[in-house]
Amino acid sequence: MDNTRIVGEKIKSLRETKQISIAELAERTGLAEEQIERIENNVDIPSLAPLIKIARALGVRLGTFLDDQDEVGAVISRKQDTTQATISFSNNAMNARTHMHYQSLSKSKADRHMEPFIIDIEATDETNYEVSSHEGEEFIYVMEGSVEIAYGKKHYVIEAGDSIYYDSIVPHHVHGYQGQAAKILAVVYTPI
Repeated sequence: MDNTRIVGEKIKSLRETKQISIAELAERTGLAEEQIERIENNVDIPSLAPLIKIARALGVRLGTFLDDQDEVGAVISRKQDTTQATISFSNNAMNARTHMHYQSLSKSKADRHMEPFIIDIEATDETNYEVSSHEGEEFIYVMEGSVEIAYGKKHYVIEAGDSIYYDSIVPHHVHGYQGQAAKILAVVYTPI
């Protein structure tokens, strides 16, 4: 199953259920109408920042776009199941090139406030990174390779075994250091 397609469909369904026009959603999020249409029609694969803005504008948790069940108790994510639940996002919602593959570790947990992911970052030659910001906080633990985080005017390089915790309202971007592949555990918190 292509989980990326489900995200666009869920956004469109929620927007229509709440009787919000694309123009109104664009105004609430600060995104272009064309960008929202392209996301809803699965033409563009959004990064987390636009998804978080859309979730807030629709009054839902970020996880709503990834949920497939509503478990209120404990949720276990088994190693053999996580690779089947990969969603790919681009580093820029207006550019459909994917460079990160997210494995949700909590998609069946209802009413959660944190979004934990294992993220595989592909190697790339790209050096122009567009920073983004959104309300909330992020925690990143590097499992393999090295990661560079552009955070405000600073740049941090963290290696396997290192972690970083930051306020995501500050413009930021996460990518493999010097274009190399990496694997991280990321936990994203966004207030509703």
